[in-house]
Amino acid sequence: MQLTVDLSGDKFLSAELKVLSAFQKTTTAKTKGAKAETSLSVDHWVDKTLKEEFQGLRSLKNFKAGKDETLTFSGAMGETVLVVGLGERGKMSAEDLRKTTAKIFKSVKGKFQTVAFDVPGFNVVRDEVLAATLMAESLHMTDYSFDTYKSKKPEAMEQTVILAHVEKKNSAKLEKALTSVRNITQSINIVKDFINEAPNVLHSEEYARRIEADVKKNLKSVKMKILNKAQIQKERMNLFLSVNTGSAYEPRLVHLTYEPARMTSKTKHIALVGKGITFDTGGYCIKPGTSMAGMKYDMGGSATVYGAFRAAVLEKAPVKITCILAITDNAINSLATFPDAIITARNGKTVEVLNTDAEGRLILADALDYACDLNPHCIVDAATLTGACLVALGNQVCAILGNDQKWITEVLGSAKAQDEYMWQLPIIHEWRQDIKSKTADLRNIGTPMRAGTAIGAAFLEEFIKNDVKWAHLDVAGVVDSQSHLPYCSASGASGLMVRTLTHLLMNAK
Repeated sequence: MQLTVDLSGDKFLSAELKVLSAFQKTTTAKTKGAKAETSLSVDHWVDKTLKEEFQGLRSLKNFKAGKDETLTFSGAMGETVLVVGLGERGKMSAEDLRKTTAKIFKSVKGKFQTVAFDVPGFNVVRDEVLAATLMAESLHMTDYSFDTYKSKKPEAMEQTVILAHVEKKNSAKLEKALTSVRNITQSINIVKDFINEAPNVLHSEEYARRIEADVKKNLKSVKMKILNKAQIQKERMNLFLSVNTGSAYEPRLVHLTYEPARMTSKTKHIALVGKGITFDTGGYCIKPGTSMAGMKYDMGGSATVYGAFRAAVLEKAPVKITCILAITDNAINSLATFPDAIITARNGKTVEVLNTDAEGRLILADALDYACDLNPHCIVDAATLTGACLVALGNQVCAILGNDQKWITEVLGSAKAQDEYMWQLPIIHEWRQDIKSKTADLRNIGTPMRAGTAIGAAFLEEFIKNDVKWAHLDVAGVVDSQSHLPYCSASGASGLMVRTLTHLLMNAK
């Protein structure tokens, strides 16, 4: 899909498909007992000829302009006209506009070479630039597909989507906004590619290579270190290494650093840390077959923070950003870690590994300790950490926990600004006590079937030091299969939380 802006209206006139909106207009009853009357409003249409054609349609009597209701007719110039109901004016939100745009695009994708949206009619947020930006964001996300392994790929029509009738005074502002949209949605789609990739292809070494290639090509200002197994051993990351012992591939620790052009002693430093388990068998605590399918998504946390890092770098974020990705698979061989093993973490604490399927917190523990040594002001980690998160919040909501309420509130504010669902869960004293071990300092699981998401976070908290403010995102529910969001794939990677974290990095206080 190619996206373009039309200021003059010429591209709109020649488009094969014209997409316009209609609103419901309710007239209050004038007499007692009389019913309120509902009519259509298309007063905002710029093309008066189309308006006359529409109002002369015999089928108009059946069209009420309810939300997402559609009416299609052929225009006098031979074009197809799609009229989309938006319900009552003032009742649609920014997220509603994303969803409606996605539904429209899905219904017309591959059917017309040129599709023109009449932007003024979709300006439900009372800001033309914002409306066009939301539509563009939705279009780019909806256009994504992953068909790498299809032997017969469908023939793709070269489709141009036009955002038409934008006021000339807004053109420069809109072009800047659309560049940002491209940076962010391109990063989201790269995240989706990583997560959707087959695990026999995207093992730890290949995953690190692909990130390295993307950084060298697109993020030239970024400093990069990729630690191999020997270097990880020198860092004393024994918890991380214990997860890797059953693997045929070496672990990788990707360390990326971005500094803004105007770097001062007051510049905020934010670290992003991601769990990158490229496939999770559960280790010796092996998962049942039905639970093992889809475990290629277990690196979704690392992909999410990389996507946000990438977008923020392209957008020239005003903060210093460190991105740490701990990457391995959790496999089984004769060397794999046994349950009951006791491992010494990078920070010197000993951990009794009671469940080898609680491996994400082990690799994150060492990665968080490593990140704290870089003295960031704040850390956000993202991980598909617990199945318990889906029990608590379903697959629509991201859990957030942490050690600093102000920082957590700031992250929640970014999620709200981007219309992505996030909910705070607590970490209480009793759950901190539940991870104490009788034979070591800590154990990697708490009481079974009890507050699993929070107890996982309580474990991670043990590895936060130097008074660093920390927030943990459990993305287990939201990283894939978001069928309720039309701009996400019904199955496969969602790309959610990239927009939230990018907003956070661009607006950090």
